[in-house]
Amino acid sequence: MCRNITELRGLEPAATDEEIEAAARQYVRKVSGITRPSGANVGPLEKAVAEVTATTTRLLDQLPQRRQPPTTVPPLRRPEVRARIAAAAK
Repeated sequence: MCRNITELRGLEPAATDEEIEAAARQYVRKVSGITRPSGANVGPLEKAVAEVTATTTRLLDQLPQRRQPPTTVPPLRRPEVRARIAAAAK
């Protein structure tokens, strides 16, 4: 459905809470069709992100380990994304 959401199962080191939340946020944005929520939409969208994050965390905890890591690197592990986040924080 959304090719921007990368596989988190089997990462070394394991997926962080930040990576799981980022994937949940992308999923919620995609299915809702809302990328920039208005004041009325923030609450429901944040609740959905929290629920998807919790469900994804449970899922990853319950699945067996993979034999090979995923072929793609999650965005939050890419140097160019890290640099962009650091620049925006300044």
